Amino acid sequence: MNRTVYPTVPPRVEYGLTELGVEAGRLTSAIGAWAVEHAQQVLAARQDFDDQVATAPEPVR
Repeated sequence: MNRTVYPTVPPRVEYGLTELGVEAGRLTSAIGAWAVEHAQQVLAARQDFDDQVATAPEPVR
């Protein structure tokens, strides 16, 4: 994050993203887009796992 302070009365400060922050934002957006695109597959995989656990036989002791 860039921070610029202006010597005025009252004081004024501006903030902005660095190139590194912009790149991190692009990556975060890409992960979000992937999650939206694959949400149904993720939910189906979770349900499959839950169904397997629910129907698994009790372990022998």
